[in-house]
Amino acid sequence: MISDSTNVPKYYQISRQIIATIRSGRLKPGMQISSENEIIKHYGVSNTTARRSLQEIERSGWGIRIKGRGTFVSRRNVQRSATRILGFTGNMIEAGYSPSTKVLDTRKVTKGYSGLINGRRYVMPGPVYKIHRLRFADDTPMMLEVRYISIEFCPDIEKRDFAGSLYEIYQEHYGLSLVEIRQTLSTVMIDAGTQRFFDVREPICAFRVEGVTFCGKEMILEMEDSIYRGDKYRFSVCAKP
Repeated sequence: MISDSTNVPKYYQISRQIIATIRSGRLKPGMQISSENEIIKHYGVSNTTARRSLQEIERSGWGIRIKGRGTFVSRRNVQRSATRILGFTGNMIEAGYSPSTKVLDTRKVTKGYSGLINGRRYVMPGPVYKIHRLRFADDTPMMLEVRYISIEFCPDIEKRDFAGSLYEIYQEHYGLSLVEIRQTLSTVMIDAGTQRFFDVREPICAFRVEGVTFCGKEMILEMEDSIYRGDKYRFSVCAKP
């Protein structure tokens, strides 16, 4: 049902109801979504509202319109913005998935860590804490993540629960806010040694993201070297003149 006693537009209410059906699994990828005429009949709305409902579903990435046939549930990729500070957990929730994590390895690295990001070498003096994790969306492996965390800024970090968001740990336990992330994005092939993590049998393309995160001016909180599945991710960039 849709409500007239709310400021939320009818087309948006309808789109959310249909998206909820998709998320529940009752409508699966490749299945056809209700047509304009079916939406008009079911919800008692105008053709303009019905059309905007379908446009909103497509705009949100849940459907794809095929001319002359209708709108179908899309095989969705997660869109990750290169211009927003939004961790994996927040990114998955925003995209409509349930995130989870498998911790593969954790250890203290005495010698520290360094990486070349956008042509500049950044150095984290030792010791740092290395975390190796596999991140999931609705039980699908999405990202193989390695992060190096500053023990100077995060003492006793080894006592924390790494099954969730590191960003929440930084904020809640150490009072640290992220002020900037600089990253280098490149493409790689997931080789035989890495395929087992992603539960695939054939080589697939992937994004390699190398990054450095700051919690203050030139204050390096963490560095990242992670692999994102190319068949599950899209990266978006916003550039301004």
